[in-house]
Amino acid sequence: MQAFLDRARSFERRVGFESGEYRKLADGQSPEVLFITCSDSRVIPALITGARPGEIFELRNAGNIVPPHDKQGPSGEAATIEYALEVLGVQDVVVCGHSHCGAMGAITSGDDLSTLPGVAAWLGLARPGLAPALEAVPSRPSLPDVTQLNVVNQLAELGSYPVARRRVDEGRLRLHGWYYEVHTGKVHELDTDGAFRVHAA
Repeated sequence: MQAFLDRARSFERRVGFESGEYRKLADGQSPEVLFITCSDSRVIPALITGARPGEIFELRNAGNIVPPHDKQGPSGEAATIEYALEVLGVQDVVVCGHSHCGAMGAITSGDDLSTLPGVAAWLGLARPGLAPALEAVPSRPSLPDVTQLNVVNQLAELGSYPVARRRVDEGRLRLHGWYYEVHTGKVHELDTDGAFRVHAA
């Protein structure tokens, strides 16, 4: 923790606030994309995309799950999506899953989550959409397959939000599915045929 504290205390000096780049951020934000991804500490959207401060609006949770828009009670995810689209006017949304995902691993392996009721309830939102693949015979799907299917499912859930559906229909919003490999740094993009592929830079 001390290293984090030391870097935080020297942040102003290290990034050169006097240059004016950071000072301009106080005037407001106009991010280009809403990036929905996992809370996993190995997945860093700005590092992966090379984004600068102010360019990405982030929504992170275990398993990059988009809860149903009509889910009872307040939802930080729904509020973030609504704000990003209605107020900030982002034109692109990325749902990014990743390799070695603990949340998807727990679903794939059928882990006992009885001691983690909050985790179990949260992952329960994603489980029904993954059930057909998980129950396939004779063999269970691989973790990458489940994680990529989850990205597809969460994109569909996002598309059911009225605010997102309206903008997609009007051509003002584009939805993207990504799968990031932690061990290689490769980003697989969801193509129109439903397959995830690595595209040349």
